[in-house]
Amino acid sequence: MFQPEYQPSIAAALPAPGRVGSRDDRQWRHRFTPLRNAAGIDLAVDLGDNIGSRGWWIGLGLCGSLCAMALVLAARVPTLLGDVPTEATPAQREAMAPAAIAPLARGAATGITTVPNRRLVEPLADVPERPRLELSASIGRRDSFEATLRRAGVGKDDIAAVSQLLRPVTNPATLPRGTDIDLVLGRRETRSVPRPLESMAFRAAFDMRVAITRANGTLALRRIPIAVDSTPLRVQGQVGNGLKRALSGAGVPAAAVADAIRALGYAVDFQHGVGKRDRFDIIVAQDKAETGEVRFGNLLYAALRRDGKAPIALARFDPGAGSKAGEFFRSTGESAKKGLMRTPVDGARLTSGFGMRFHPLLAFSRMHQGVDFGAPSGSPIMAAASGTVAFAAPHGGHGNYVRLRHNADLTTGYAHMSRFAVKPGQRVTQGQVIGYVGSTGISTGPHLHYEVWLRGKPVSPMQLKFIGGTQLAGADLQRFRAQLARLESLAAVGNRQPTPAKRG
Repeated sequence: MFQPEYQPSIAAALPAPGRVGSRDDRQWRHRFTPLRNAAGIDLAVDLGDNIGSRGWWIGLGLCGSLCAMALVLAARVPTLLGDVPTEATPAQREAMAPAAIAPLARGAATGITTVPNRRLVEPLADVPERPRLELSASIGRRDSFEATLRRAGVGKDDIAAVSQLLRPVTNPATLPRGTDIDLVLGRRETRSVPRPLESMAFRAAFDMRVAITRANGTLALRRIPIAVDSTPLRVQGQVGNGLKRALSGAGVPAAAVADAIRALGYAVDFQHGVGKRDRFDIIVAQDKAETGEVRFGNLLYAALRRDGKAPIALARFDPGAGSKAGEFFRSTGESAKKGLMRTPVDGARLTSGFGMRFHPLLAFSRMHQGVDFGAPSGSPIMAAASGTVAFAAPHGGHGNYVRLRHNADLTTGYAHMSRFAVKPGQRVTQGQVIGYVGSTGISTGPHLHYEVWLRGKPVSPMQLKFIGGTQLAGADLQRFRAQLARLESLAAVGNRQPTPAKRG
């Protein structure tokens, strides 16, 4: 292998690099050394070292003095004067007004005078108006019937006459927002007066349209009936992955879905009493106009055909024939609202049962004096039975807690609420919302802890049975059975998504 020839290093023979001062510089520093040592003053002080010492303060004072002397002796910069325009005279402002953009409320003349001499401008001949105007107006969200007509150009006298004609038919103030109004305005004598109303038409009710026309100078009203088919809607299907999801997917209206789950909750345990192969049968009041609009009403019938279990069928009926709502009865004529609701939260799932269990947060076993239902935060919690609110406030590990007293022996408790919907002493009915699901107190997540106390002892809500409620008899039972037979004879439809009714 080739190796370079050895070269002796001469770096060690060279002196270290440094500043070599002249002889005069060394003599100058030597002369000031005794003065610095005698006074103990260093005129070149490092203000970043020994902060707060005597030498540091002397150096700071010296630095401040030098800065002050520099400011005093420095030359001052003269102020630069700009050219300020003089204020315009009234004549100049008047000449500039046509070219300016300003609000009329402040006296602006924008667009009024565009030429220096108005005598050079020849006025255009009046364009003749159309003999009639056909237009359509719609009642806005925060609008009224009268304001809609006024905005469309109808005069005050015609608006008053129309309101007087509509009084026996309908209240214009109750017309829904979005109602379309077809208008025809006639010829007017001068531009200073509104056009007269020749005719107007709109839908005053689901089964009626109203037309107002002018004949011989007087407005007259004519009712136009709309044929309506009131055959109820019947939907059947399989429960599958969940009753609520299955009902919504089959086209059942949202309000009817909630009513069906609430009504069936009195008679069936959704945690263990409903299977995927079970079938539902729902009947909802429905009005279908000849113009194609559909309007849904109350839930009339709800049934579950359970695989291997007795079917459950509930029908709405009013024993007194004085209430439009009525209540649900079983096929035997027994009221569905008896005892306690099995599941006081719509669409909830049972996450913990009654009895001894290992607490997930406290890390030891203890008696679980109720059942837990998992549900999304904010889900409404219903009263399991009618009663009086005995307690509604925070309660230790229960968090926000409501206790209802139903009679001398029976009370129910609802824990971990996010917020209350009732107050102590308030009377509630079965199915009424008393609060909302939350995770207050000692809780692992949003859920409802539901307790039932019988004669001062906790019992399992899922195994408790009560007897009571209204029992139909005599003529009421016969009418109910006849109504039930009519409902069950209706033909069912397939999966459908009807369009909601539109006022127009």
